[in-house]
Amino acid sequence: MLDFFRNHKRLMMFMLILVIVPGLGFVGIQGFRGFFDESANVASVNGHKITRAEYDDAMRQQLDRARQMLGAQFDMKSFDTPARRSEMLDGLIEQRVLADETQRLHLTASDDAVRRVLLNDPVISSLKNPDGSIDVDRYKQLLAMQGMTPDQYDERVRYSIATQQLPASIQGSAFTSKTLAQHLTELAEQQREVQGIAFHPRDYAAKVQPTDAQLQAYYDAHRNDFATPATATIQYLVMSPATLSAAVQPSDADLKKYYDDNIAHYRTDGQVRASHILIAAPKDASAADKAKAKQKADEVLAQVKAHPDQFAQIAQQNSQDPGSASKGGDLGYFGRGMIAGGQAFDDAVFGLKKDEVSGIVQTDFGYHIVKVTDVKPAVTKPFDEVKDQIAKDLKTQLASKAFSDDSEGFTSIVYEKAKSLQPAADKYKLQLQTATVTPQPDPKLPPDSPLNNAKFLAAVFASDATTARNNTQAIDVGGNALIAAHVTDYKAAAVPALDAVKDAVRQKVIAVQSNEAAHKDGIAKLADFDKSKSTAGFSSPLKVSRNDAQGVPPVALSAIYKADAQKLPAYVGVDLGDDGYAIYRVNAVVASAPIDPQRLAAAQQQIAQVDAQSDAEAYVEAVRARSKVKFYGSLDSSNAQASGE
Repeated sequence: MLDFFRNHKRLMMFMLILVIVPGLGFVGIQGFRGFFDESANVASVNGHKITRAEYDDAMRQQLDRARQMLGAQFDMKSFDTPARRSEMLDGLIEQRVLADETQRLHLTASDDAVRRVLLNDPVISSLKNPDGSIDVDRYKQLLAMQGMTPDQYDERVRYSIATQQLPASIQGSAFTSKTLAQHLTELAEQQREVQGIAFHPRDYAAKVQPTDAQLQAYYDAHRNDFATPATATIQYLVMSPATLSAAVQPSDADLKKYYDDNIAHYRTDGQVRASHILIAAPKDASAADKAKAKQKADEVLAQVKAHPDQFAQIAQQNSQDPGSASKGGDLGYFGRGMIAGGQAFDDAVFGLKKDEVSGIVQTDFGYHIVKVTDVKPAVTKPFDEVKDQIAKDLKTQLASKAFSDDSEGFTSIVYEKAKSLQPAADKYKLQLQTATVTPQPDPKLPPDSPLNNAKFLAAVFASDATTARNNTQAIDVGGNALIAAHVTDYKAAAVPALDAVKDAVRQKVIAVQSNEAAHKDGIAKLADFDKSKSTAGFSSPLKVSRNDAQGVPPVALSAIYKADAQKLPAYVGVDLGDDGYAIYRVNAVVASAPIDPQRLAAAQQQIAQVDAQSDAEAYVEAVRARSKVKFYGSLDSSNAQASGE
């Protein structure tokens, strides 16, 4: 079908015009689009659509976090499940429900709250200048790369803070009584003395001799377990700002122009070091108090002018600024706007030369006498010093722009020149790479490798790529990266004959039969112990608790604590799955030591947090119940990009 489209483009375009244009005449462009809107959405809350793109992006972020956390242990199968997809959609619906409730209650966040969140962001903190101010130009560039302005980002942060207020207020009001906390802590720390005996499958393996008939039966029942996966040898191209940067070489003229255009970024403003004497007179002080303070300031100024070399001693004796008086009034080095005195203070200080003393400077805090003790002039880093960093920054910017400009063209040429990726490689100066892949992600590759993207792998193993040998589409794998592949060799999945995998089948059968024998002996022995109450064969006594299992498997610990404390000693049998069977003799409940008050307080707080979380979830569920939630289509991985990314 795709070959027909490729070979008859003009015909297909004409047919599409015949179909689409008359339809637009009847229903209009917006009406025509309306027929297809629902396919682009996964759900709606009170009329607000949750788009498939939004869902895909959320799923992609979740998978990326899982890959980073689990590394080689990441298994796409465990994440790409109907349950996981449903949980993701539920989370998006709850966010939308909370957003609607936030708007209904007219909740918002103050400018100060937004500012605190921004300044606590480590990325934004990394943009600080030496004087502590934020490099506004770099901040704007960072947001521009994400398609946002500072105002837009401020509103996003404000919105996020506002929507968190409801669950936060519920969680903040949670309370758990000390009696309940003590009871639960006692249960968690209760110790039981146990002895164990294990029946390991490995102890039975030497006795197991499966027959050929048993091997054949197991092979017939588990043929797919021995199948070799399909493999495809591919050529592939990755287009991203990183792969395009090799072809981007800004000239010296470009670097110098960038330097001149952004000269403020490379300039360090002038600073002074000054000392001051403050005679306090707050702006809300009475006229009489202000007059008295002004008179005192005039007297101190006269002393300073008479003995300028004794400024520090006079400041220690007279200054009413508790932060600097003990240091002779020293304020250290600072730039404009860094001292709370305001414009009047800055104008006075930065108008002085080294060792000069000001007159009386009035601010909202009172009357100041200032002496400048050192001056650091403004410094601009020379071009040659920052040339390498400019080249790096400009190269990154140009590569990002090239990706934005060329991604559509890359997608088109990969499709139009379907029999080879070489035209795309030549046009965009990309390296043609090779690899052998299977339908499942390779745990040996880095978690963020585009070769492990499920949507990309699905395209590689589609018949259009493996049989017709056409290029795959240019697949968006997130992180501003596109990947396209061309299959050069393909081997379908195959199930080898029994003779070829007989040793592997034998090992499987031995493991199964050994485990069955271990379970059989364990169950029989448990029945004997229930009658004899014997301790023969058991390990040395061990004290375990729910908080300290001492290496006892969780399933066994659960069985141990289900034993009736009033009917000890008791025996419990535990199925350990592939690890066999175990029997535990529960001898006694060990008397607990008194609970430390600090530990009890910590437990009370933890229980309250759990209870608060439960209350918050119940609240969200109640709000959701009165909201109008509608679902569209399916979240199957074949339909959802996110499940493959």
